Amino acid sequence: MLFQYGHFALHSGVASTWKIDCDALTDHDIDALAHMIRLLVPTFSTVEGVPRGGTRLATCLSKDGGKALGPLLIVDDVLTTGASMEQQRAGRPALGVVIFARGLAPLWVTPLFHAAHQLSR
Repeated sequence: MLFQYGHFALHSGVASTWKIDCDALTDHDIDALAHMIRLLVPTFSTVEGVPRGGTRLATCLSKDGGKALGPLLIVDDVLTTGASMEQQRAGRPALGVVIFARGLAPLWVTPLFHAAHQLSR
């Protein structure tokens, strides 16, 4: 199931009563999301996926890279605190895209979908 509720310790270490499990997305879903990203970021030089969640998306998008003048694109499935995206960026100039943002995304990261919900109550 893509959306789950219960008690979860997220990858970021944050406790939450809900979770988005992008492992539930099919290959067709990933292709459709990659299409959305291509419309949002029409050119990029290379793409990197934040392990583990962004790997499938980066693999799908990698066939479109190689444009020398485009920026580095970093992708992930779910952003909670932004720490994984910042770690992947490692201070390099980049554009970031995530499928879902659970909270506020850094200015350089664009979420395709944003959950305007507090992480825990």
